[in-house]
Amino acid sequence: MKVKLFASLLVSLFFILPIFSQESSAVKFGKISPDDFKTTIYSIDSGAAAVIIADKGSTEIVGNSKGWFSLEFKHFKRIHILNKNGYDAADIQVLLFANDGLEEELQGLKAVTYNLENNKVAETKLDKKAVFTDKRSKKLVVKKFTLPNIKEGSIIEFEYTVKSDFLFNLQPWEFQGEYPRLWSEYVVRMPEFMGYIFLSQGYHPYHIKDNKNKLQTFSIMDNSGTTRTEHYSLNANVTDFRWVMKDVSALKEESFTSTLNNHIAKIEFQLSDYRYPLTPKKIMGSWEQASGELLKSENFGANLSKDNGWLGDVVKEATKGATNDLDKAKKIYAFVRDNMTCTNYGRLYLEKTLKNILKDKSGNEAELNLLLTAILIRAGFTVDPVLLSTRSHGYAYELYPLMDKFNYVISRLDLGGKHYFLDASQPRLGFGKLGYESYNGHARVINVAASPLDFKADSLIEGKMTSVFIVNNDKGKLIGKMQQVPGFYESFNMRNNIKENGKDKLFSDIKKEFNAEIEILDSKIDSLDQYDHPLGINYDFQFTTDNEDILYFNPMFSEAWKENPFKSADRFYPVEMPYTIDETYILRIDIPNGYEVDELPKQIMVKLNEDDDGSFEYRLSNSKGAISLRSRIRLSRAFFHPEEYDTLREFFNLVVKKHSEQIVFKRKANP
Repeated sequence: MKVKLFASLLVSLFFILPIFSQESSAVKFGKISPDDFKTTIYSIDSGAAAVIIADKGSTEIVGNSKGWFSLEFKHFKRIHILNKNGYDAADIQVLLFANDGLEEELQGLKAVTYNLENNKVAETKLDKKAVFTDKRSKKLVVKKFTLPNIKEGSIIEFEYTVKSDFLFNLQPWEFQGEYPRLWSEYVVRMPEFMGYIFLSQGYHPYHIKDNKNKLQTFSIMDNSGTTRTEHYSLNANVTDFRWVMKDVSALKEESFTSTLNNHIAKIEFQLSDYRYPLTPKKIMGSWEQASGELLKSENFGANLSKDNGWLGDVVKEATKGATNDLDKAKKIYAFVRDNMTCTNYGRLYLEKTLKNILKDKSGNEAELNLLLTAILIRAGFTVDPVLLSTRSHGYAYELYPLMDKFNYVISRLDLGGKHYFLDASQPRLGFGKLGYESYNGHARVINVAASPLDFKADSLIEGKMTSVFIVNNDKGKLIGKMQQVPGFYESFNMRNNIKENGKDKLFSDIKKEFNAEIEILDSKIDSLDQYDHPLGINYDFQFTTDNEDILYFNPMFSEAWKENPFKSADRFYPVEMPYTIDETYILRIDIPNGYEVDELPKQIMVKLNEDDDGSFEYRLSNSKGAISLRSRIRLSRAFFHPEEYDTLREFFNLVVKKHSEQIVFKRKANP
């Protein structure tokens, strides 16, 4: 599209809007003195290996020489490296987008390392020959360099400009990261004729968030013709958006985190439309449009609507012996799961045809699940593919069809008024089950309606039941029986470990973790090949301890929570457990012959909060020569907000403390 259609148009609109805050960072490239080296410990994080003094960026839309517009992104950063653990802060990467022979251009790169020598600032400049190019893919080029002469106490800084003709690739900005930031600022100058959606996230407040309007002239040249270069100009209102965060702590990964990318303070942009005085055009369509395009795409769903007669023999072979439709669907699912190998996860599109996937007996997760969808459709079922984003990939947005926010394809089977979600790419995964990585919020059914879904970890219950019975045998020895039914996901992991290491390794690990000297006498695993059901772990055991005057027993044995998963004193983003939990442990133990109880843990029962989102009970009784224990931990939620962290941490402190307590038996004085 050329701008000559509106070359003579001048727009003069005036608005009364807030003006920019006058506060700004005084840090500028090349302006550095010995005083800048004085701080060796920063109050924001006394243990930081490096601190980002200033990180400033701006993006402006400018006229280009191709009759259109370009993005001009400028970036400046200064970092104080405090010790050797911060040396990797000197490794810099600049990501450049490429497509159809065009590539974003890195311009004006300057990078310097400063060291204090004899109370004078010595600088070492980056040699341009030390900038390397890494072509990661057809669409991604990475420029890499490492600042020279890095020492403990070095200050480094760099600046550059990226010129881009890809208007959809307006640079995002991260206000937070691995190292603390004293000042992080981003300015975007947005003309009224370009519409972008702003996607902001994070928990750190803005120090400055404002905007101002101004009238700006855009100069455009068009030298694509065979005659002389044509010049155009356009006056339009431009809004300067400015975001500043100050004293931003580093974001460190804690337990029960989907991905830090879900929580890091950042802002992203998506091109939505062109506006007047350009020819109005919608760039970002609806979910229904996006779904329709995917269903027509040869790289996704085009083959699903075809007859696919070549799959007839596959259906016949896979469904032998099926007695009803559900059994038929299960057999087709098992056929794909058990006969195909997944070569890659985190894909959205076909990289080869469905016929070749079947022939090769391999494919990425999208290919295997699209093949499963095609076979089920051929067998007469109603099935649709589903797009989702796994926990490690980050959240997807419900409002906008942003394909790069998704990274996984599964199938949805509609049968008997019920939905079954299927993933045939994971060996030993049960029918109608998904890995907990798939429970990450918004997902989309790719059908005419583009139906939204919500996979919440709160909907998963990982139940576990353990029963231990210990008695005195006729030889005066304590012998026991353990019966355990792990939850679905623990069973899934156990099956995979058994497949890789064997059953003996499983019971060897159980023996090591038992918290007592035992010998396993007999062992059995139920439902090992019934992937839709949890395992059954059963074994008999005998204590091998000598007859001592004092016997110490941790009654939880191998089932105790030994460590609090929440170790940090503070947490600035949510706790995201993969599922809710309900663990029950029951013990009955005879008092050993010739002994009596000396110490017994106290009973306790507590609720997590007033809403009863969790509870812990630990009940003991000593009656008729035996001790009975019931321990139950229940959490009915998997997601907890940062302000709930202290309560959750204290809850597990209590669990760990109670589970560490022991029963003490002492030899009777007159046995």
